[in-house]
This record gives sequence, structure tokens and C-alpha cells, in this order.
Amino acid sequence: MIDIAVVDYGMGNLRSVAKALEHVAPAKVIAVTSDPAAIRAAERVVFPGQGAMPDCMREMDARGLRAPLLEAAGSKPFLGLCIGLQMLFEHSEEGDTPGLGVLPGKVVRFSSARSQGEQGEKLKVPHMGWNQVYQTISHPMWEGIADGSRFYFVHSYYVDTPEQGLVAGTSRYPWSFTCAVARHNIFAVQFHPEKSQSAGLRLLSNFVSWSGAKRVAVQTRAVPAANV
Repeated sequence: MIDIAVVDYGMGNLRSVAKALEHVAPAKVIAVTSDPAAIRAAERVVFPGQGAMPDCMREMDARGLRAPLLEAAGSKPFLGLCIGLQMLFEHSEEGDTPGLGVLPGKVVRFSSARSQGEQGEKLKVPHMGWNQVYQTISHPMWEGIADGSRFYFVHSYYVDTPEQGLVAGTSRYPWSFTCAVARHNIFAVQFHPEKSQSAGLRLLSNFVSWSGAKRVAVQTRAVPAANV
């Protein structure tokens, strides 16, 4: 019996995700797998990945993983990481690529016209490095993680959703963008928790114990205003 399936569709260094999960959950059976039956049987699913959206969607379909991923996203604790977050949405500007359509919204590229920091310096795309994450809801996945904790990002695209109730966290580069979403049994983040030291390990530990129950009470804390 697999406790946690880390979905392997040939994109990204999945062993680093698995090793981080093994660190926080040494008693759990964790498998990096592209087997649809194993994904269906697993108690929890982690959907990571790196690379271009067209390649990721193509490789996922080539391995017959669309159906088991959609089933998992509708039925068990499900954690999307980096492009695993983006693939859950309806469409990406990257290669004009349809996503899985589990969540409403699109994936858009950071605009070079707006990529200037507070001091007027030009910011690079991709966005790469440590950034603060501001929690916009109360959720079991944020338990024990201070608001404003730093996580590690590597991305050129981010999600834009019309459903603000989905947003679980934001960051800034240089304006505010959605970097975490939550709905029912799904939690997904743009950053890499496996590369984010103690805060990232705590997020993964929270996933191991999370029931997948919906809990999204809106918080009252202020989020820093975006640069426009």
C-alpha cells in the first residue's frame, strides 16, 4: 500500500520531493510512480514538476495519467507543486496550452513592462530565489508556518484566477501574485517546498497529516499592497 504517490511524468527532479517527504514522514510508504493504478491506490498524491507547460501536458497524457490525476484531485489529499499547480488550471499562455481544468483561471507570464522593483531596478524573468509568502486564508497546510515566511521560487508564469476564494497565499514580484490555492482536498503552491528549508518541510509535514477537509476561513491580516 502506497501512502503517498509522487507523480512521475518525466518532468523535473522528483527524487528531491520524495526525499523531503521521506524526511518528514519516515514511517510512510512513498513512491515516485507513473503507474495509474498506484496513483489511484495511494492515500495521498503529490503532483510536482518543472519545465514548459506544453511538454508537461504532453508527457502526462503519453503516460495515461490524465484520468487518475483527475480522480485523485477530486477524491483525496492532493498537493500540486510548481507547474503541478499551473496544470490544474484551464489554460496557459505558455504555448497556448489547455490545462486540466480542475480549477478556474489561466496561467500568465510575468510582464517585462512591469518588471521593475521598488528602486526602479529591472527584475529578471524567470523569478528565481527566496520570496515571502503571505497567507490569505487559515488552512491546516499553513499550520506552524509564520505568515511572511520565505519560500524558494523558480518560474516565469503564475496563475490568475477569477475565483478569489481559491487564493490561499500571495507573494510579490514586484506586484502581488497568487502563489498558493486551496479548494476542498486540493492545496497547490507555485514555490518549491522541497527546496525551502524549514518552512517547506513543515508544509510537507502538514500535508502528510492533513485530512483533505475543506477549511478556508478568511483571515483579517493585511497583505502588503501591490506595486502598480
